[in-house]
Amino acid sequence: MSLQTAPIDKTAIRNAATVIVLRDRDTRPHVLMGQRGAKAAFMPNKFVFPGGAVDLADGTVPLARPLPALCAARLSEEADPGLARALAVAAVRELFEETGQVLGVPAAWPGSVPEDWSDFARTGHRPAADRLQFVFRAITPPGRPRRFDARFFLVDAGDLASDPDDFSGAEDELSHLQWIALDDVRGFDMPFITEVVLAEVAARARDHTPPDSVPFFRNNDEESLFRRLRGQKSAS
Repeated sequence: MSLQTAPIDKTAIRNAATVIVLRDRDTRPHVLMGQRGAKAAFMPNKFVFPGGAVDLADGTVPLARPLPALCAARLSEEADPGLARALAVAAVRELFEETGQVLGVPAAWPGSVPEDWSDFARTGHRPAADRLQFVFRAITPPGRPRRFDARFFLVDAGDLASDPDDFSGAEDELSHLQWIALDDVRGFDMPFITEVVLAEVAARARDHTPPDSVPFFRNNDEESLFRRLRGQKSAS
């Protein structure tokens, strides 16, 4: 598996990063979610976490702080080892684009700022990945209009460099951005895989350390497997 170097093929499985921001995790945990538009090609009207596909340029963006070593190792399993960094950059970028939230540290950029990062750079920060925790991986099942190999990252709202209640800098891809209590989230219209991931998040809400093994829901034309990275196959 490697970063795409050709025009986007909508039938191909694209690498993607999704960010689960968790707040009040030691009392009544809440997650940040928004609703996709009715005309969206992928999961219209569904409430989802911020996220999206890896861009070609993500592999070249300078991180101020790298991923935790354990998370980078899990991301590299059954994947191009060089992809982990690009996934982390994509996670920070998508979080900023879709919610206006900044995951970074105050720092000057070395050299010129990539065009897609100009607004982020104007906040006075460089992207940082050291607070991201890789907690889930899932491949979109066959037959969908678009398919993604999505890596889900968990981050604590307290690690954001921005006001967690200020969504004024968000683009319009997600509407109704809000903090939803985990004990209320089942009342929202969500994709099946989001519900599965939320169960994992609920189990880890009070655990602030990266998981040693990561659930991987793998779908292909022959079978669907739920397994763990650095673990054994658990079902088929």
